Amino acid sequence: MGRRDNSWAGMGSALLLAVAATVVLSGCGTFSGSLKSDDTLTAGLTAPSVIAPTIEGEGGRVVTSEPVATAGDEPALLTASDDELTLGEQPLTLPADLFDGGSALAQKAQDTADMPEEEYDPWESFNEKMFAFNRGVDTWVFKPAARAYMFVMPEPWQVLISNGFDNINFVPRLVNSLLQGKWEGAGRELARFLINSTAGIGGLFDPAKDFWGIHKSREDFGQTLGVWGNGPGPYLVLPFMEPLTVRDGIGKFVDGAMDPLSYVLPFIFDRLAMKIGDAINERALNYDLFQGFEESVIDMYSAVRHGYLQRRQQLIRE
Repeated sequence: MGRRDNSWAGMGSALLLAVAATVVLSGCGTFSGSLKSDDTLTAGLTAPSVIAPTIEGEGGRVVTSEPVATAGDEPALLTASDDELTLGEQPLTLPADLFDGGSALAQKAQDTADMPEEEYDPWESFNEKMFAFNRGVDTWVFKPAARAYMFVMPEPWQVLISNGFDNINFVPRLVNSLLQGKWEGAGRELARFLINSTAGIGGLFDPAKDFWGIHKSREDFGQTLGVWGNGPGPYLVLPFMEPLTVRDGIGKFVDGAMDPLSYVLPFIFDRLAMKIGDAINERALNYDLFQGFEESVIDMYSAVRHGYLQRRQQLIRE
């Protein structure tokens, strides 16, 4: 674990140096193994007083070809049937997959390989402080702003604004689909951009989805790094940003460099204002969702961390 901490600590330092640029490029949303060997059998049989037996089949039961010494004076016969093993008169429970030709063990290995990685959070103390700070910003700044925004901006207009931002940011999704070899996803992104930019009046409407059923891909450079075999690294929470891992933080920085707005609006304050506007619009669209989540969850930090890491792992596997 030491080497892992050192390597990711270096990447974490590099990421922290790029925080200011990442905030501008990424927005201001606050929320927006191998199978271990099973030694049960050997642990139950291996002892100084036990002679290793040879197990043979006999009439549907398994017996030893020679007696097994026990703690007493009389030898005991080791017998087994289905998933029950008996040493003398003492029953020992064995896994049923011992006698099924190994298929259950193979399935167990596959299930273990598909299990999500352990939630790696070595900076938990720092992250919890930043998470509490972001929640405070959301409670006292974004939530009131979203409430006021909802009063003056009807929901249909919020959807149009969200569609416009989404259409502008098609470039990172297109490029990352290509980098991951997802040619169908890249084709969908190109088709959506052409259709929505014309028939959708600059992307304010989404006829590509509504009339042609062409849904957007969800690729980003953090996913691309994951597909290329890079681990997520430590979980990380930074001020004014949604949860991250070190890998996803690097991905956001790269995606920000592919943002067309960085070339259309080169001034940092113009782009920052647009990002804040986009964040408030999204907060308003998801106002009820956030409210329900906050009211139903006790340990908000753990729930957000678990949900984020699970979702990112699922997106990489798709």
